[in-house]
This record gives sequence, C-alpha cells and structure tokens, in this order.
Amino acid sequence: MKIYLILIFLNVSYSSFAQEDLKKLNSLNDQFDNIYRTSTSYQEYKVISKERFQKLKLNVLDSIKNHKDIISNKESLYINETQKTKTLQNQLNKIKLERDEALLKEDSILLFGMPLKKTSYNLILWSIIIILLIGLVYFIFKFFRSNILTKEAQNNLSDVEEEFNIHRKKSLEREQKLRRQLQDEINKQRNV
Repeated sequence: MKIYLILIFLNVSYSSFAQEDLKKLNSLNDQFDNIYRTSTSYQEYKVISKERFQKLKLNVLDSIKNHKDIISNKESLYINETQKTKTLQNQLNKIKLERDEALLKEDSILLFGMPLKKTSYNLILWSIIIILLIGLVYFIFKFFRSNILTKEAQNNLSDVEEEFNIHRKKSLEREQKLRRQLQDEINKQRNV
C-alpha cells in the first residue's frame, strides 16, 4: 500500500519536475512494472523477492531524496529571489524618494533660508523688479522736476542779483550825485 502511495505521489509530482527527473520517474515506473511482471502470484497477491524489493525500495528512497533535494534547492532559490526582489524593491523606493527630493529641490529655490517654489520665487522677483522700476521712474521724475525748479530758482536768483546790481549802481550813482550836490552846496556856502 505504501508503494502504491509513493507511486501516486510520484505520478502527481511527475509534471512539476525537470526533464532529467522525468527520466528517473520513468525508470522507477518501469522498475515497478518490471517487478510486477516478474513477481509470482499467490491467490490475489503478488509475491516479490526481498532482494528486488530492497533494491526497489532503495531506488524509490533515492529518488524521493533527490526530489526533496530538488524541492529544497528550488525553495532556497525562491527565497533568494524573493529576498533579491525585496532588496530591489527597497532600492527602487529609495531611488523614487531621492528622485522626488531632487525634483522638489529642482522646483524650489532657497530665499533667506526658506525653500520657495520657482513660481513663487519668480512672482516675488518680478514684483520687486516692477516696484524698483516704478520707484526709479518716480525718482527720475522727481529729479527732473527738482532740476527744473532749481534752474528756475537759479534764473530767478540771477535776475534778482542783476536787478540788485542795477539797483545798487543806481543807488551809488544817486548817492554820489547827492554827495556832489551836498559838496557843491557846502562849497557854495563856504564861498558865499
């Protein structure tokens, strides 16, 4: 009965092994068929020689051991591949995080130690430039206006100075004239 179960196990697992394993299974199957054909019958039972049974048993056990080794190798290979997959997945996640950080750094600019998005930075920068240009235009306007007022004031000052000089000359002339008249009067009074 155990041999029959082993055969069932071998036949079930028959499809899951490599081509070399199939040859071993076929040889075991052939061995069972050969023992069955060469064994003698007694009533409804088959009589197998002990030596052939032991040989078959060793072959079956050896085949089972080989298949267990193959299964354990495949399991260890599966575990290794699973670990490699996990390692690669962790590396992929790490690379994705680094890429996201790099993209965030690329999309942002440090301004006074604070990270700003490039759009915000551009908005702030252009606002400052526009405000400075408006201020520059205002101060240029004020300068030219002050310059015009200063030139007007200088012209007025020069006009006033000219008028003052004319007035001073006239007053000097008048004063000289008055002094002459006074001197003439004094001289007249002395001569009289």
